[in-house]
Amino acid sequence: MSASRLLPLVFLSVLSLLTVLGHLYLYRRLVRDTSADPRWRRVAGGIVWGLGALMLGSAVTARLLPPSGLRPLFFLGWAWMAAAAYLLLTLLLLGAVLLLARLASRGRSKAPAPEAAQPQAVASEERRQFLARSAAGGALLVTGGFVGYGTWRSFHRPVVNQIAVRLPGLPKALDGFTLVQLTDIHVGPLIQRRFMDAMVEQCNALKPDAVCITGDLVDGSVQALGPSVAALSNIRTRFGQYFVTGNHEYYSGDEEWAEALERMGITVLRNRHVSVGEPGASFDMVGVDDWAAQRTGASQRYDLDRALEGRNPERASVLLAHQPANWRVAAQKGIGLQLSGHTHGGQFFPFTLAVAAIWEHDAGHYEENGRHLYVSRGTGFWGPPVRVAAPPEIVQVTLLAS
Repeated sequence: MSASRLLPLVFLSVLSLLTVLGHLYLYRRLVRDTSADPRWRRVAGGIVWGLGALMLGSAVTARLLPPSGLRPLFFLGWAWMAAAAYLLLTLLLLGAVLLLARLASRGRSKAPAPEAAQPQAVASEERRQFLARSAAGGALLVTGGFVGYGTWRSFHRPVVNQIAVRLPGLPKALDGFTLVQLTDIHVGPLIQRRFMDAMVEQCNALKPDAVCITGDLVDGSVQALGPSVAALSNIRTRFGQYFVTGNHEYYSGDEEWAEALERMGITVLRNRHVSVGEPGASFDMVGVDDWAAQRTGASQRYDLDRALEGRNPERASVLLAHQPANWRVAAQKGIGLQLSGHTHGGQFFPFTLAVAAIWEHDAGHYEENGRHLYVSRGTGFWGPPVRVAAPPEIVQVTLLAS
């Protein structure tokens, strides 16, 4: 079986297992421990397992565009993924605290007399149920707060992060040249034309000289998402828009999307470079295919050497690469600035901590020996429509002559 078919099956298997185990725990803590009433357990248990099934179904059909009447269900399924994560985390923490408290209490208490054992057991059961209900209520309140804020943050206007980069070899005539980076927009079932129009308006307000789209633009086919992505045609720049593939383009049809974007007037850089600027003052815009494309069996994969072929290494250069990988190698080959995304900065806490542990360069601006890397948290979101401690961003980069 090819890697392109095996990876989705592995993802689905792992997600299914985690879904079942997680919802078994949620059923126990939120339903079984809070009441012995069989009607409560049937109704509340049905809701928990129904949400789990909806979440799994939303993840499996992530690249399908549901009919408008079913989009609220799709939204609920994805939002429940974040809610379930916060519920699990909160309940596990509260459970650990209660366990430590019980152990400490047992260490201080003496065994009861036989005649007092039964009343004490009843009181202990009532106390256990009270604590279970309190923990469940507290977890629901905490989760509601995080998910409510995170959902608002996801669909609210991205923040604009402005940085200035001294680019080696940049002609004096281009000092102050501005790039706007958009990445990880993930146009799909939840992000559509309305979001795109607002993003384009915000981008145009920055009056960029050029716009760079560093992958994961879409989750779906050209036929389904073309009308929403066409909003990019309304971006106004002096020197055009440039696009490189992300891993999600390979799931959605990388060749079809490359052709569609070219028809929209966007320059697609697949392991090649072009000159940007005026004939007497310019720099090289270099683009590579996604780093992970080699695992999909795609015909076009990350090839930095091919992208740099024929380029004068003394010229100023900006590399567009979806993942913040291979940066130091690119810098050694003359790249002055690499713009990347992919990590989403973790998208929402506590996954922000996990991503920071996994990726050496997870979000923000990095510099070594006068060479630069900027890793954007992304302009949209993938999966759960939640952003906590990792707000979406549009990046404005001002290039300075050295």
